[in-house]
Amino acid sequence: MQLFYNPEVSENQQEVIFPKDESKHIVKVLRKKEGDKLNITNGKGFLFSAEIIESNPNKCKAKIIEFEKESQKKYQLHLAVAPTKMNDRFETFLEKATEIGLTSITPIICEHSERKIIKLNRFERVLQSAMKQSLQYSLPQISEAISFKEFMQQNHAGQKFIAHCEEHDKKSLQKELDPRKSYTILIGPEGDFSPEEIEMAIQHQFIPVTLGHTRLRTETAGIVAAHTAALINEFQE
Repeated sequence: MQLFYNPEVSENQQEVIFPKDESKHIVKVLRKKEGDKLNITNGKGFLFSAEIIESNPNKCKAKIIEFEKESQKKYQLHLAVAPTKMNDRFETFLEKATEIGLTSITPIICEHSERKIIKLNRFERVLQSAMKQSLQYSLPQISEAISFKEFMQQNHAGQKFIAHCEEHDKKSLQKELDPRKSYTILIGPEGDFSPEEIEMAIQHQFIPVTLGHTRLRTETAGIVAAHTAALINEFQE
């Protein structure tokens, strides 16, 4: 199955028109023609089955035949992660965490952060590609980067955790996660969270946790956190 992404399509539409770049990919690269079937998601949990009615490389048009909505997810995962110095490492995290399963991402600027400015357009394309590759119908939402302090001032539902490397009374994330819940997990920069940030998180009811016995890079820690949440919920009915 090959999955296409079009955020504009909805369950109330009868046709979908693809933008020029994707039209060219469908017609010229994939050699799709009138009558061929396409699977499309709008990134909002819907899968649309459509049939090409105009195989124009500049404006491919398809007729929607039917649609279905995916069942409700077993859990909601919000990862707040400090951007890495190199963009490709953060993109690796976004790609793999999306494949594993998460709901939303917030880049957080911490005291020890090496990168303080990010470009969302580039990261959004990575999320879209990973969603399509893993055949999922919900696109993770990525927010504008905010400071750690600003993030603490927001309301976060469900279980809340901060993963850090300081010598501290920390619990195992795997043992603390309850199935079928909403989770918010903080992942710090290469220099870790500062002691003041850790204390601020604890004051806001974030539970200090460890992700294992080894020291992980930021992108690896984010992937491990996503995988841990997925495993906890894997066999829940």
